[in-house]
Amino acid sequence: MDCNCDSVYSGPMSLFAEAVSIMARLRAPDGCPWDREQSFDSIRKYTLEEAYEVFDAIERRNWPDLCEELGDLLLQVLFYAQMAKDEGYFTIDDVIAGLNRKLIRRHPHVFGEEASLAAGNAVEAALETSGIDASQVLRNWDAIKKAEKAAKPASVLDGIPRSLPALMEASKLGSRAQKSGFDWPDVDGIFAKLEEETGELRQAIDAKHPSEAVLSEVGDMLFTLVNLARRLHVESEFALRHTNNKFRRRFAAMEAASSVPLESKTPEQLEALWSQAKKEEAAC
Repeated sequence: MDCNCDSVYSGPMSLFAEAVSIMARLRAPDGCPWDREQSFDSIRKYTLEEAYEVFDAIERRNWPDLCEELGDLLLQVLFYAQMAKDEGYFTIDDVIAGLNRKLIRRHPHVFGEEASLAAGNAVEAALETSGIDASQVLRNWDAIKKAEKAAKPASVLDGIPRSLPALMEASKLGSRAQKSGFDWPDVDGIFAKLEEETGELRQAIDAKHPSEAVLSEVGDMLFTLVNLARRLHVESEFALRHTNNKFRRRFAAMEAASSVPLESKTPEQLEALWSQAKKEEAAC
């Protein structure tokens, strides 16, 4: 039986077209004053917030919230695309067409090498595409991506967005540097570097160096820790979010266990409450 693609996609396509139309109406001369005042710079912070709210919904396994948050994230895409159209840079059609070409170009094992080449695959050597596993898919992806950027004389780090959350950016910087052979030979080397950075931070604090120097040393420690997590195959962003959630739970347990505000407690009493919260959590 032939697949009727029009019937499969008419629903999503119609709804997406409606969303694009709504966004255009909001930005129109007689549209919403707030939406019309926004710029690429003014809504950047909302994009980051929406992305984190998507992460939060996934972590909580709250599927209704995830559905809503994905819509909010899509709104950011529509907003940027409409502003770009207003300025004559590009349109939402260009965004989607570029994505479609990229997906076909970077998946020759799915759509075929001929379609991949037609979509702009510039890899000269033949790629392994038959019966491949996920690791070979990633190798093909990297090879095609590298060929896409070969004509651009730039640093290998330039493809990593500076707008990423700092922990995520640090992990990607370390991973990209590793591909150029610049990395610690083993985990022990990272621990040694962490001890070195700890010593330098202590020296900066003891010498009462300017705050910029202390900030730099704290940054060096964080960068080293992120790369330790990378070598241990741990996503530092998610690891820290996990610990943040754990701290929230334990602190809330401290508050619940205290009959008076925590600020009236002594350091020793606070430590006892914290230890109690840890024990109760471990017992669950």
